[in-house]
Amino acid sequence: MPKKKTNKTAYKKFRKNKGGVKRAQANTSHNTGKMRPKRKRRLRAITKVDKTNGEAVKKMIPTISSH
Repeated sequence: MPKKKTNKTAYKKFRKNKGGVKRAQANTSHNTGKMRPKRKRRLRAITKVDKTNGEAVKKMIPTISSH
C-alpha cells in the first residue's frame, strides 16, 4: 500500500496542540486600516480548528500527531 502524501499547504498552516489543531485567523493580510484596533488584536490570536473540520485536516496531514 502506498504512503499517504502530505498536503504541503496544510502542513504550513496547521499545527498540533494539546487541545487539538491550531490555526491562524483569516482577514489579516490587507485592508486592515479600516478595522478597529480591538478587531485587529483579536485577529492576531491563534485559534483552534473546529471539530467538524478536524478530520479533514487530519486527512491532509497524516503525520499531524507527530509535528
